[in-house]
Parts: sequence; C-alpha cells; structure tokens
Amino acid sequence: MKRVAITGMGVISPLGNTVTGFWENILNGKSGAGPITKFDASKFKTRFACEVKDFNPEAYIDKKELKKYDLFTQYAIAASDQAIKDSGLDFTTMDESLLAETGVIWASGNGGIGTFEEQLREFHAGDGTPRFNPYFIPKMIVDIAAGVISIRHKLRGPNYCTVSACASSNTAIISAFDTIRLGKAVIMVAGGSEAAITASSVGGFGAAQALSKHNDDPQKASRPFDKNRDGFVIGEGAGALILEEWEYAVKRGAVIHAELVGGGMAADAYHLTGTPPDGSGAALGVSKALKEAQVGTEKVGYVNAHATSTGLGDMSELQGIKKVFGPIPVTVSATKSMTGHLLGAAGAVESIISILSLKHNIIPATINTEILDEKIPEGIEIITGKYVERPLEYVVNNTFGFGGHTATSVFKKA
Repeated sequence: MKRVAITGMGVISPLGNTVTGFWENILNGKSGAGPITKFDASKFKTRFACEVKDFNPEAYIDKKELKKYDLFTQYAIAASDQAIKDSGLDFTTMDESLLAETGVIWASGNGGIGTFEEQLREFHAGDGTPRFNPYFIPKMIVDIAAGVISIRHKLRGPNYCTVSACASSNTAIISAFDTIRLGKAVIMVAGGSEAAITASSVGGFGAAQALSKHNDDPQKASRPFDKNRDGFVIGEGAGALILEEWEYAVKRGAVIHAELVGGGMAADAYHLTGTPPDGSGAALGVSKALKEAQVGTEKVGYVNAHATSTGLGDMSELQGIKKVFGPIPVTVSATKSMTGHLLGAAGAVESIISILSLKHNIIPATINTEILDEKIPEGIEIITGKYVERPLEYVVNNTFGFGGHTATSVFKKA
C-alpha cells in the first residue's frame, strides 16, 4: 500500500476565508455565529447561524461564470484553488499522463439547496408555465462541484461525490486516501462544501429539534458537552485538501503538512437521526481507523470530536471513544463550538484543524462550555476555555451523519 501525504489546504469558513486567518480565529476562541442574513428568519424559532463573511467569489471565478454555480460550488472552487496553490502543484504545466492520475472527490450533504429553493419559488410565483433556468439542474446536483473542479484544472482521474450527510467530506477524504493507496491515482483533490443556510434547511433542522434556540446570545449557543446545551448551530463553508502519493510528494520537494495514515467507516445501524447511547457506531469507526493506521490508543494525543452540541449525540460519541480507549486517558475538544456545524463540509474543515494541531502542537479549545455534563466518561479530558500546547504525534478526526454514517480519519505528524 502507498503512503499518503497532505500537501495542500484551503478553507472558506465562518471564521475566515484563508487557512492563516481561520487558524488564528480558532486559537483566539472566536465564535462565527450571528443573526441570519441569508434570508428573513424573523418568524423562525432559530434566527442565527455561522455564516461565511466577506466572501468575494470574483476573486476566484469570472463574473460571467458565476451564474452557472450555486454558492456551494463557489465555495468549493475557492477552497480547492487555495489548496492547489498551497501545494505548489501547477496543473497547467503538468504532463497529460499525470493529469490522468489526478482526481477529485468532493462532498456535500445538501448540494445546491439554495438554487432548488429559488427555482421553486419562481415557479410557484408565476402562472404555472415551467420557465426554469437552464442552469437549474447543473447548479443543484450534489456531484457538480467535483465535476467543476475537475473541468477547471483538466484533472482526468477518478471524479465523483460522496454523500453521507455530516460525515460526507471525511468520507471523501478517506475515499481519496484509499484511491491513492491502491495505486489508482497519484494526486487527489478532496473535501466538501455546504451552503445550506436557507429557509428550508433551517426550518427542517429546526422541526427535527436539532438546532439551538439561543437567539439572545448566538455566539454562546454552540456549547458541546455543556450540561445546558440545546442543539447545534448551522454553518456553511468549504474545506479542501491535496493528497499525494508520499514518494511523489517527496520527489517533487513538496511541503508535507501531515500524513494520513488511517480511515475508518462504519454504520450505527440504529436510527434515522439519532445515535446509539452506547456509542457502538462511533467506536467501530474509530477502532477501524486506528487499526488501519497501526496506531495504539496511547499514541493518540487529541481527538477532534464531531460533537455538535446536541444532548444525545455528544454523549454517544464520548461513550464510543471510551469503548475504544478504555483505561487510556484521551484528550478531546469540539471546534464546532466556534465554527458551528458545517454539515457536509464539517469533516474537511475539521481535518484542516487536526492537521494544524499536529503542525503546531496545539489542541484547540471547546468554547462556551461552562458546566460539563456529569455523564462524561471518566478518563476523557475535555479542553475548554483556551487552547493548550502539547506534543502531538497522532490526531483523530470524527464525523457522523444522519442515517448512521460514521467516518474517522487518523493524521500523523509529517
């Protein structure tokens, strides 16, 4: 099996639209939450979100082309362009044979949901005559971001989309990892994007009792592991990674940010939206990832938890972690307390946090958590308040999705 290097990163997020700015805000414990501006949410029970701020698509996309792309694809283009630039790869001068060995696996849970809403509103507001935008379908379909990235850079290797709800982008990264390990590609662009701060999305998650209603103080609403947590804060954005066959990255003199050494995927097989209280699905994914990475639990310095700030979900995940680590102490934090829950993009954005944690020997904090839930298993240390500096060799990144999807990745210091 081939080794896999991470050589590029790019991000569009509620906490910044560059990796440097994003990481600085993570270290400063900043919240990306605020009142919803994407639509009129005044009649909704939840009226806040973690929106992307100051995004200028024309910095990446020609103004004439913008009409072809839903916002989730615009985010995907921006984050992937950043990651490609960071990697030092130049696809414009790359040999055709290598372009055929360079692919894209890009994820989204909701795809062009904003476009879908817009087109249906226009249809129902009219006289019933079907006057749909010719770009409606290609803007909406969930696989289109992967296709656009491929077309944009003439990448002719494996190209597809993964959809596993909020585990989608971690699934994409693991799939890209497997593709390189098996020798089916040399370079992969992988990640995910989401632009689902829309009326139907916020309304739907709200109806499912999944969203926080902390409207009086949005910045403190996302509080994973806190006794008084009341649901997640929806977010948007994109995260992109460049994965390369290790030998190729070394040969071309690339800066290697980290090594991806394991990926575990499993299923809760339990419930449409809930996770089993005993954390059995989470435990299976984590144990598979560590087994593939050939890493003992005692070497894992940090688990970046999925922890969305829902009552049952947070504790289920910790029970799963406890099943795997047993008596071995484990350090955990939940960066969704700052970013909000980026749904299908969460795994990619949190992979970037995991990689930066390894590079800088820093464990980010869980902000807003004031009273730790008394049901937190013994031996699990939750980092709250402010980040801590510790030597790190391996970091685990967890993601879970509606439908019982579990995806866990393991990163190693380069």
